[in-house]
Amino acid sequence: MTLQPLTPVNCGGLLQPGCSLLQLDGEVLLFGQKGWPKRSCPTGVFALRLKCEQLKLRPISFSNDSCYLPPLRCPAVCRLDPYDGYPESYLIHGGRTPNNEISSCLYLLTMDSRGCNRKLTLRCKEKELVGDLPGARYGHTLNMVRSRGKTACVLFGGRSYMPAGERTSENWNRVVDCPPQVFLFDLEFGCSSAHTLPELSDGQSFHVALAREECVYFLGGHSLSTDSRPPRLFCLRVELLQGSPKLSCEALETGMSISSAIITRTGPTHKYIVLGGYHSESKKRMDCNTVVLDEKGIHIEPSVPPEWTSDIRQSRTWFGSSMGEVSALIAVPTEGRPSQTDVHYFYQVNFQKESKGTEEEVTQACSQESTDFDNSTPLEDSEELYFGREPHELEDSSDEGDIYNEEDEDDETQTSYWIKCFLGCQVDPNTWEPYYSTELHRPAMIFCSRGEGGHWVHAQCMELSESMLVKLSQGKRKYFCLEHGGLPYQERTPPRQVLPLKRTPMKVKQRKMPPSINMSPAKKSFFRRLFD
Repeated sequence: MTLQPLTPVNCGGLLQPGCSLLQLDGEVLLFGQKGWPKRSCPTGVFALRLKCEQLKLRPISFSNDSCYLPPLRCPAVCRLDPYDGYPESYLIHGGRTPNNEISSCLYLLTMDSRGCNRKLTLRCKEKELVGDLPGARYGHTLNMVRSRGKTACVLFGGRSYMPAGERTSENWNRVVDCPPQVFLFDLEFGCSSAHTLPELSDGQSFHVALAREECVYFLGGHSLSTDSRPPRLFCLRVELLQGSPKLSCEALETGMSISSAIITRTGPTHKYIVLGGYHSESKKRMDCNTVVLDEKGIHIEPSVPPEWTSDIRQSRTWFGSSMGEVSALIAVPTEGRPSQTDVHYFYQVNFQKESKGTEEEVTQACSQESTDFDNSTPLEDSEELYFGREPHELEDSSDEGDIYNEEDEDDETQTSYWIKCFLGCQVDPNTWEPYYSTELHRPAMIFCSRGEGGHWVHAQCMELSESMLVKLSQGKRKYFCLEHGGLPYQERTPPRQVLPLKRTPMKVKQRKMPPSINMSPAKKSFFRRLFD
């Protein structure tokens, strides 16, 4: 195993505890980022790429017929390999939003198309289920089982808010373990059924779940009722019989005390690497294990971990996710070091001595790939606004094939959140406190399109109200700082166009004609001779 440090380029704030990494059509996708998506990526899904020890993100667009996919963290994610003519896809259930709302929706994420410039477009559809539906939750797992030529999804574990009937003003936002029920989803007909097994008596979350054929193995996990991580291992067997399925569970003795671990598959066989996680609330799990699933069952063996750095060893929390086969991403907090501009240190773990030229697609390995952040106060959820450039400025339009073009990147020296936007900037990164209610770790910034290549300015320094800040984050608009025109041009009152007056002719009053004198022919003859 090797450990390679990575430098995030203007994207370190997006990778936070609870994020998931997906692999579709050879792309590594970041889903469930911190805060609401950037204006440049309203879908909230980014393509993650590594080059020269740098970590960069590119926005991914969705098809027009896609539904809205909120930024969910700690959801249950399950990969569906291509079968019966259906493409590779991902099932996403539950999760927690930046507003601390827990979802109960089930989404199906697939690839829609590849453009001529290799631009990836995704499609997201919400799956409707009927029957016994699982409640809103996060920290659970979702796996695919195959039995007698049929397939089904197995959902287990997780935690949610205390039921409404038991809430008081003191424990209103308290989370509890979900009941230890097993839910089966039939994706073809959209049916859901709940099953209670005597072996599964306690709820658990942030556990590891691995599936092979008709068996699902639940390893470790955290229990809120006892505040412990017991070394347990269950084998759930699902037989998809005609009519109703048959479920049986067996408790095994080769378990591990672990939660929030990273699972990476090492090849086409059912062989996995278990990395990271926690033994307890204050003790990280620094060991690695190899897990093999075969016809005889599950086999867990110790493995040699990489040489951890001092930052990793001394940190109290860490998190990460699988980047495909034989590769994983790990992040540890900088823990308030003023010299560091990013919130986390990032590392890539390779489980092979020689890295391959191209990454293989990851196969089904479902686990909760995030830290149990409820036990970590500095990493609580919060809303956070991000402001970026226009979508056309960040699209990978010059990317041909799988080659990453460095020239397509923005001017990275001008996009840091901690820069001085102008000489009179009052924002100090060392003593900065949230100015808007939507900020947490960084002040909101707006990109000014004027000047040489544009530059970033703090929204606070522009003296913008929060309502104006939210309004400016919507739509495709350009911004101009105080030195380049003050308020954004589109917010100014448009110049009044003076239209030429249309003069309508006044109605002519009826003039009085001079009175006519009636004269006889004799009088007319007399006056004619008189004047002649």
